[in-house]
Amino acid sequence: MTLSATNPASTITDVDGVDPHYLRVLEETIRGDIDRGDYLGANIIVARAGQVALRGSYGVADQATGRQTASDDVYRILSMSKGFTNALVLRAVSEGKLMLSTRVVDLIPEFFGPEPFRAARKDRINLTHLLTHRAGMPATPNPGLGRPDFAVLSKTIEALCTVDVVNDPGATLNYSAAINHALLGEMARRAYGAASFRDLMKEKVFAPLGMTDTSFGMPAGLRDRANPLKVVTTADGWLEPADIECFNELLDLPDAEMPWVGAVSTIDDVFRFTEMLRQGGRTPSGEPIISESVLDVATRNQTGDMINDLYGMIATERGWDLPPGNMGLGYALAGEGVHARFFGPFVSPRTFGSYGAGSTLFWIDPVTQLSFSFLSTGVIDEGDNVARFQKLSTIAASAAAVS
Repeated sequence: MTLSATNPASTITDVDGVDPHYLRVLEETIRGDIDRGDYLGANIIVARAGQVALRGSYGVADQATGRQTASDDVYRILSMSKGFTNALVLRAVSEGKLMLSTRVVDLIPEFFGPEPFRAARKDRINLTHLLTHRAGMPATPNPGLGRPDFAVLSKTIEALCTVDVVNDPGATLNYSAAINHALLGEMARRAYGAASFRDLMKEKVFAPLGMTDTSFGMPAGLRDRANPLKVVTTADGWLEPADIECFNELLDLPDAEMPWVGAVSTIDDVFRFTEMLRQGGRTPSGEPIISESVLDVATRNQTGDMINDLYGMIATERGWDLPPGNMGLGYALAGEGVHARFFGPFVSPRTFGSYGAGSTLFWIDPVTQLSFSFLSTGVIDEGDNVARFQKLSTIAASAAAVS
């Protein structure tokens, strides 16, 4: 089937400080990517100071049926879900429910495990270690048990009680695909005394922001607009197509609750979320989600020059310079330098955001007030994903006047 990126559902609006020339280039680039088969389709919003300059829908939502991308499509956003979980955790910190020094065992005492001689160092892992991907737990996409059981948070936590620490907490920076945010979600749930993580996310984050098409797990009412996960390209090694495509079924389970990879959302809801972060942690009506002081610290580099082992490995395979990890508290930062990175080298160093394997990205530049939200169908190899988003982010950043 030949896929066309031509789609009339695209609008460029005059916004102060945004050059429409580069928005047109951005659209042409996305259409060219899709026509080459790099990925299948995408929804995008580029905005400055909350004013939407580009809203576009391109390509197809479902390769099997040829259904065209629509602006209200629902995406399984993979690890962009961590960005939502981070907001809940930072709200808990803002409200004194959690502290950065809170240890996992302070709230999940069974995490220490049944065998003390195997549990060395587990009692030292704290909230900061988890948020900065320096907990020392295995960097595996499997949180201690197989599917479909890991779709159930309580079963995952039970399994993690028997998983050993492999590095000293704080000593290494290695992107945690699953374990850290499973623990973060459960810590937040227990800190608030909530019955479920899923309902707590709705109460504390999604409902106040009007994110009515966002949930952990796929509600029945959203399934007719949901885009299936389909792997387009993948390199040998870290993930197999089945490791990604399994979430088409897992997120539909009635008890699906995965704080690390289990959210579904739309481009408009992702934009609402980026606006909360851009506005210092508040809703449009001024209700606080995250305190401004906590968000300020969360969007500063907390890992120095440490290399993120996963993305260092990708850089080595590609012949790129090794990139600093540039982790804040949960959110990735652009940082300094011209190495290959998701946000490109032309945003301000404190630009921050979140991303999902081979498919999704958002970032906010606090200097230019530009935000970039992108959801795609057709999951691509992670090295290709870094290169794609570096390219698209560079074009988007070129559209913002620097003053």
